[in-house]
Amino acid sequence: MVTLQHILFPADGPGLPGLTGAAGRDLYLRLTGDAWLTEARRGVRFKPGGSASFDSYFNALALEKWRQNCYLDGVSLGLSGRGRFALGLWHAGFDGARTRLLCQPVELSPKAELRLDLSACCQRAGPGLVYVELTAEGGGAELTGGRFLSAATPQRWPDLAVVITTYRRPDQLRATLARLRAYLAESVLGPRMRVIVVDNGGDVTLAQEPGITYLSNRNLGGAGGFARGLLAAEEAGCSHCLFMDDDAGFGMENLHRSMVFLALNRHPEAAVAGAMISTARPTVLWENGAVFWRRCHPVSGGADLGDFAAVCRLEGRSLGPKPMGFYGGWWFFAFPLAALRHHPFPFFVRGDDISFALANRFRISPLLGVVSFQDDFADKESPLTLYLDLRNHLVQHLTLPDLAIGRFSCAGIALWFLLRHAIRFQYETCDALLLAWRDVIAGPGFFRRNADMKRRRETIAALMRDERFRPLPERSVRRGEQDPGQGIWGPIQRRRRYAPLRWLLKASLNGHFLPFYRLWAGRMVIPARARSQTGVIWGCAELIYLDPTGTRGYRVRLSQRRFWGVVRRGFGLWLCFVLGYGRLRRAYGRAYGPMTSRQSWRRLLGLRRE
Repeated sequence: MVTLQHILFPADGPGLPGLTGAAGRDLYLRLTGDAWLTEARRGVRFKPGGSASFDSYFNALALEKWRQNCYLDGVSLGLSGRGRFALGLWHAGFDGARTRLLCQPVELSPKAELRLDLSACCQRAGPGLVYVELTAEGGGAELTGGRFLSAATPQRWPDLAVVITTYRRPDQLRATLARLRAYLAESVLGPRMRVIVVDNGGDVTLAQEPGITYLSNRNLGGAGGFARGLLAAEEAGCSHCLFMDDDAGFGMENLHRSMVFLALNRHPEAAVAGAMISTARPTVLWENGAVFWRRCHPVSGGADLGDFAAVCRLEGRSLGPKPMGFYGGWWFFAFPLAALRHHPFPFFVRGDDISFALANRFRISPLLGVVSFQDDFADKESPLTLYLDLRNHLVQHLTLPDLAIGRFSCAGIALWFLLRHAIRFQYETCDALLLAWRDVIAGPGFFRRNADMKRRRETIAALMRDERFRPLPERSVRRGEQDPGQGIWGPIQRRRRYAPLRWLLKASLNGHFLPFYRLWAGRMVIPARARSQTGVIWGCAELIYLDPTGTRGYRVRLSQRRFWGVVRRGFGLWLCFVLGYGRLRRAYGRAYGPMTSRQSWRRLLGLRRE
């Protein structure tokens, strides 16, 4: 019997503070009556009448996805614990409608796992999810574990290389490796996995050990680190590769579910994309995969994972053919080496995962409960990250045939980036964006010559005089202005009668075309999490951006002189880009294959010839 997935308890997760309360518990199970988690939070104890229901993001079985993609030979349920229960097996459709498929008494014994064949129930179940509910019928009842199984036999188990790229985060890396080491030692699938750590920073000292390979690498960013790990996986004869971050916040069950899904899959090009949740909101989905078209569009972003009806809807949306431009982030992305046509493009960071997924045409599936917890992208935003973002947006559309949108639409992406930050008075960010546009116009050779980004990082660091977080005097942030929509000009965003003024402010790009605007405009204090929200800045000539701690920030003010400087340089680059668009598309199209080849990466990384 092959275990499709285990029943998880809160202690099996990544241990984030936001997951320890009642809201976090709903991601795993729902308790009613006299039922409570054990002290170790790895099981449930019951008094008579107490109930535990596993209609949750981490514990429902995505039956339809397994049936569509994998060879299944029936489905069984295994339960461990002690005591008498009434067991219910429920089916939930993608619209959230529920039907009970089975209700029968069971008795668990600590001496052996109870096995129940659910094949007949699952066969008559329509598209949707199934989950288990247990109600204690006697005292001293306890559930210590459970799993869904199948009698299917994989034709070949994946030999999985888990590639971790790290850069100067030794504490996070050691914590992740400790969790991986413990899992590999305990799991029956551990012998089929090996860990490859690629150190771009040169500041981590790790001894080589069985199952874990440590590689020191030239710092060519995430693209270079994962490319080095991919080369090592190919040399080791692995069949599959998993890219993940050094500070990976996920439960180890991610590895088991991905391995089994790939082992039983009908499609040789099958890949698994882990979902992403922000640590700032650990019960709300950031994305369940994403679509790249002109810019990145998260799939099912904002879904409340504590609401099982929302979980059913997002699972239904994840089935079937994926839209053009669908990709998975490298915080957790597993794929077969046999389907590989291109290695990463040397973006350094930002956009390498988009290009990699789209160029190789994997058959990508998100899996229920396979998720990585990451710091909020808004907290990481800076002129450097935005420089990298604009580069990758333009290059994707210049390189990949399916993403061709024409010269004016492609140039419009760069203008959108510029205007979005000019209206926030982030002129240093605009300077970095103009530099990114100029570097793309320079052609693919720029990426070859600047794979390590050393000079560009120094140039952009020198630009950042105002837009750097630094300690702010307490008096510079007036009370009541910490949240968007508050302060002097809050009514402009909220009240309907101010609509004409709001449209005037938008038409003037937040006052850049209005005389004496700074004499009557207000100011706003904006937390980092709201930096991407343009609706809160209208009517302000001064903005203070705060970091997540609220103790550091930076101040920017409207400057019509700097704005017109951005407009002048932007128009010149727009003209160059539009006139040279055909030449650029041909150049990037010709260069993409050679630049994403195994030989190209060996040269960039300074490795010996094969």
